[in-house]
Amino acid sequence: MTTTTSNTSHTSNTSAASAAAPVTDRKESHRPRRRRRRGLSPGRPLPASRLIGPALLVALWAAASAAGQLDPGAIPAPWTVLGTAGRLWSAGTLPTDILTSLERAAYGFAIGLTAGVVLALASGLSRVGEALIDGTVQLNRAIPTLGLIPLFILWLGIGETFKIAIIAIVVYIPVYLNTHAALSGIDSRFVELAEVQGLSRFQFVRQIVIPGALPGFFVGLRLAVTGSWLGLVVLEQINATSGLGYMMFQAQNYGQSDVILVGLLVYGVFGLISDSAVRLVERRVLSWRRTLSS
Repeated sequence: MTTTTSNTSHTSNTSAASAAAPVTDRKESHRPRRRRRRGLSPGRPLPASRLIGPALLVALWAAASAAGQLDPGAIPAPWTVLGTAGRLWSAGTLPTDILTSLERAAYGFAIGLTAGVVLALASGLSRVGEALIDGTVQLNRAIPTLGLIPLFILWLGIGETFKIAIIAIVVYIPVYLNTHAALSGIDSRFVELAEVQGLSRFQFVRQIVIPGALPGFFVGLRLAVTGSWLGLVVLEQINATSGLGYMMFQAQNYGQSDVILVGLLVYGVFGLISDSAVRLVERRVLSWRRTLSS
């Protein structure tokens, strides 16, 4: 009798263990497995990421100069260039040249920006405007802008007017091209939706055209900002009495490579600051977009 009872209890324990085992295995089998997914996005932006590259170049320049790998007469050391910049600033030469260059660039940029936006809207929103404007702008784009300098000197003289006009042409072309391309790329379904909703012409431009064209406009604006500085450095070497380009041209005649590098560094700093300013405005205005850069 005792044997039967022990066998029965042993069988019951075995059955309970075997019944509990599948439950445990079942729970483990249904436990979600964590898979490490590889991120495809660039990731979070690095702090002051746009300064890392220029800082690295300056560090390499300083290291090569300290090691004696660079000819001081051709490429002076960074500390020599900074000393020259301080001397020119103390003498009042550098501030005057910077203000003159900024004034020329500002006038030309304002005229070119206005012309580019107006022409792009007129060409992108009207077939008649496109027929009259787009072909002419494409022809102007095919002609090297700096090649127009002799003709503009004959037309406008050799003073400040022709310099501002050339900068305006350099600016308006990328603004027009990118804004016009953005306007042409607006989905026609938005136009149909605006017609169904009964939007007026002004409402259509404000609610659909402008938001759709802003990404392309900012691309053209960044190119225009850079182009204005590139054109200025050439124009200020033609019959100018002040400006960064004039300072560099005079330094070339006297073999002052440190002064030339001061001018180039100022141009580079202005270009970096203006491009960063445009990026900041773009990020604020287009905050509704979700892109890889954001």
